[in-house]
Amino acid sequence: MLILVFVLCILAILLFWRASRKRKAAGLPGGQIIYTDTQGWTAVKEPLYDADLGLTGKPDYLVEQNGAIIPIEVKSRRPPSAPYDSHIYQLAAYCLLVQRRLGKRPPYGIIHYTDGHKESRSFAVEYTPALEEAMYDLLEDIRKRDAQKTVNRSHESPEFCARCGYRAACDQRID
Repeated sequence: MLILVFVLCILAILLFWRASRKRKAAGLPGGQIIYTDTQGWTAVKEPLYDADLGLTGKPDYLVEQNGAIIPIEVKSRRPPSAPYDSHIYQLAAYCLLVQRRLGKRPPYGIIHYTDGHKESRSFAVEYTPALEEAMYDLLEDIRKRDAQKTVNRSHESPEFCARCGYRAACDQRID
């Protein structure tokens, strides 16, 4: 009986150690995971949605920590020296959705970059009133462009064009 208790204790320690490593690898802070949209977990029943804004989002994780809800976005790519603007705005959209749908303003969100090997890096992005206002401005700009019949290309990058989902229909693509 004593051997069984010892084996179960060792097994519990190993499981806690493995869970801690997986949490760290995903860039998750301490706290309770209350939402996830990643493989290996159960499917999300529905995304975060705000009809007034016409905004929908599925963060990779929402973690509740000391009463705050922290959105986490995991990017499978080599970690940059600073987060990309597009990723910051994606995270800001999740913060906005959490605030409007769950009634709690996140103090920050996390962008975690991992290349699938040993290199990973996390950035905490403060959800400031200035970032929130910039997010509203971006949503307004998107609505205005959506109403236009023609939207001009906003870059000079052949690599960006090559991966664009609208490439086949675009008359401004860079070949």
